Amino acid sequence: MKKFLYKFICFLLIGFCLLTLVFAQANQLNASDDAYKIFAPSDINWINGPDALPKGSQIAILEGNPMKEGPYTIRIKLPSGYIIPPHFHNGIEHVTVISGTLNVGMGDNFNKKNSKTLPQGSFAYIQPLHHHFAFTDSGAVIQLHGIGPWTITYLNPKDDPRNNS
Repeated sequence: MKKFLYKFICFLLIGFCLLTLVFAQANQLNASDDAYKIFAPSDINWINGPDALPKGSQIAILEGNPMKEGPYTIRIKLPSGYIIPPHFHNGIEHVTVISGTLNVGMGDNFNKKNSKTLPQGSFAYIQPLHHHFAFTDSGAVIQLHGIGPWTITYLNPKDDPRNNS
């Protein structure tokens, strides 16, 4: 009788484990499309940059929604001669230069002489509310990531493209 009870309990445990594995795999197969994303360069969908940036940029949203609360990752294509006048953000800004060269300067005034050149592969972060500007002479693709909502406030309201509509 003990052998039978032991075998029965083992059979139930093995069956329970198998059912648990089957349900776990089924849940993985039915996982939300947001569980992961993989982007090859050809998969990236570029659109015109937001109104908050000077005209000419393009943006690709890779993760999240930069205008809402939560993590986001975006890429921005900046054409040759592109300038982002002095500004600040309410959240920390993380910048990786994917291609080309980006120049970043700190302070309230745009001055190319007071900038640092960031070649491909460079990374920078800028704390919230820290005044800075950026430009590229030959174009660049940068990646920004952070916690939204993403904001940009220009020090001179005349520099804000949203005011020039």
